[in-house]
Amino acid sequence: MKKLYGPLVAAVAILLLSACSVRGDAADLYKQEAPLQIVAELPEEITPGETVRFQAELTQNGEPVNEANFVHFEVRKQNGSIPYPMKEAQALGDGVYEMEASFKSNGLYFLEVHAGSGESISNPHYQFIVGDLSESELDSLKEGPEPDSGSSGHHH
Repeated sequence: MKKLYGPLVAAVAILLLSACSVRGDAADLYKQEAPLQIVAELPEEITPGETVRFQAELTQNGEPVNEANFVHFEVRKQNGSIPYPMKEAQALGDGVYEMEASFKSNGLYFLEVHAGSGESISNPHYQFIVGDLSESELDSLKEGPEPDSGSSGHHH
């Protein structure tokens, strides 16, 4: 009887382990993420005092996002001042959102687009110049953008 006990335990173990094999379609059972893509369009030249339009096109799965959960634009100067705190963008259709702005002073600025659609959130940054740059702004431009410090503290 003891001779049958060992092979019997091995057979039961093999049977149990084979029942736990991975299904061929296991990856399809998990939720597939559809990342939100944002491409911003900024004017090539901006003069202080001039009113300009910033536009961002939102797509998801290659389709325009016309009903985003939120789309906000935030503009800050390179020195950290925020001339335009986060502002809701106007929907133009075909996944395009817009904000108008006017800048009083020369300088290096950053546009951050905060957008969400479904469960996907994105907030790319874009750099642009208004008028002429100071020496320190030119140096900053040569050094490249500062590393992202994480959340700006805004919540949606």
